[in-house]
Amino acid sequence: MDGLQLKMCDVQGRLFELSADRKFDSAAFIKSFMTSATAKGLDSRYNRMQWAGEEYLLEEIIAGMDPVLEKDGEIYTRDILYWIGYVYRYWHYYSGEDSIKIYKQASAATMKRNYMMFHTMDPALAIENLKEIYLLKK
Repeated sequence: MDGLQLKMCDVQGRLFELSADRKFDSAAFIKSFMTSATAKGLDSRYNRMQWAGEEYLLEEIIAGMDPVLEKDGEIYTRDILYWIGYVYRYWHYYSGEDSIKIYKQASAATMKRNYMMFHTMDPALAIENLKEIYLLKK
C-alpha cells in the first residue's frame, strides 16, 4: 500500500464522518456511496476524484442522492463511520475488488456489527475476517 492509497483511505474515512455532520442516515448514505459513480471513479486506476477532498466528494455524492437520505434514521458514531470508510477503501486496494462487490460482501450493518471486534485489527486481517463471515452466510 503506497502513501497515496493510504491517503485515499483517510479521505474516505473522513468523508463518511462528514455524513454524520449532515445527519444522513448512516446505512443509507453508505449504500448510496458504495454503489455510486463517485465510488466507481475512486476505484479506477486514475480518476480526477482521487485528488478531491472529502468535502468535494460529499457534494458530488449529495448531488446524486435521494433526498430522503437527509431524513430521520440512525446515525453511526464518527469513529464507526471513519473506520467503515477507511476499511472499504483499503479493501479495494488490498483485493482489487470494486466498491459494489465490497458492499455486497459487507453491508453497512455488517460493518457496524463487527466494528468492536475488528477496529483495532490490521485492516487486511479485518477484511479477511469480513470475507470469511460473508462466505459463511452463503
